[in-house]
Amino acid sequence: MTMDRRPPRGGGVGDEADRRVPLASSPAVSLQDRIYAHLKAGIAEGRIEPGTRLLESQLARTFSVSRSPARGALNALAAERLVFEDGARGYKVAGTAAAGQGNAAPLLDPAPMPHQRRWETLYGVVEQELYAQILFHSLRINDLRLAQHYGVSRTVTRDLLARMDGVGLVTKDVGGHWVARRVTPQRIRNLYELRRLLEPALLAEAAPRVPTALLRQARAHIQATLARPAIDGGDFDRAETDLHRDLLGYSGNEELIQALKPTHFLFGPTRHLIDPILGIPMHKIERALQEHLAVLNHVLDGDARGAASLLEEHLAEAVGRWLGRFEIAENLGSVACPNYLTPFD
Repeated sequence: MTMDRRPPRGGGVGDEADRRVPLASSPAVSLQDRIYAHLKAGIAEGRIEPGTRLLESQLARTFSVSRSPARGALNALAAERLVFEDGARGYKVAGTAAAGQGNAAPLLDPAPMPHQRRWETLYGVVEQELYAQILFHSLRINDLRLAQHYGVSRTVTRDLLARMDGVGLVTKDVGGHWVARRVTPQRIRNLYELRRLLEPALLAEAAPRVPTALLRQARAHIQATLARPAIDGGDFDRAETDLHRDLLGYSGNEELIQALKPTHFLFGPTRHLIDPILGIPMHKIERALQEHLAVLNHVLDGDARGAASLLEEHLAEAVGRWLGRFEIAENLGSVACPNYLTPFD
């Protein structure tokens, strides 16, 4: 399931009801995460009121899924203290219930979760394989072998590669063949320099327009993530998307937003923190999240200029964290290519 992640032009508080919490920060997203995002949006926007009781069985019926993803979504909401356990009765939404609401489970509108398209289910694993390889060499991608490797049609692989083309991970050469170009430290520095020039200015414009509820959601997510024993790539990627894409979208400066699109290439490895090459030491991830938290706190305090200054400092630190992957790659050496990839210089 994909969504247009840009807020409505103007981005004021009055537009908040039209903005749903993003269902995913990457092209592939689980049913659990979709249900979690749907419920979190409902709570944030007041459609699911404080004191409302939520049951696994009820959610399974509402979303036409099994109880397992419903249970996982409730656990995720509980980890962020948006709901709390209500004994054997399931969970209740945090906050003070309206008078006379009682304990009845709410009647949620049916919202079946659509099945992922086949290319979406492959995106994460192919993305991980490509990023791990382009630190060493450029690659030719044989879409027929890619289709055979994963047992899908070439239509699926073409859709997949087209999406990757959109973020600059792959492109077509003069002969019309798919390639992934080797990434160099200089390219990474150039992309971060572009971000350092544009993102603080966009944040200063966006800060007064971002809905307070959205800022609090972003902050709560970081706080909950830092409280967990281990940070996974999905949580970190969502924090990156909240600050560097969603919040900046409220600036209303579409030209600068479009100019930043090539830098989205940098976010891919953050979804694969357990990869031996793409991962970053956990203490550095925690440091990055603390920097995010400081930026969000300044925005919430109404200090747009201070937030922009902290964002610039964060980006100056972030380039070093990204470049650390080259040192890791050099120490570990290249890994074997899947049969659909052919290295070239």
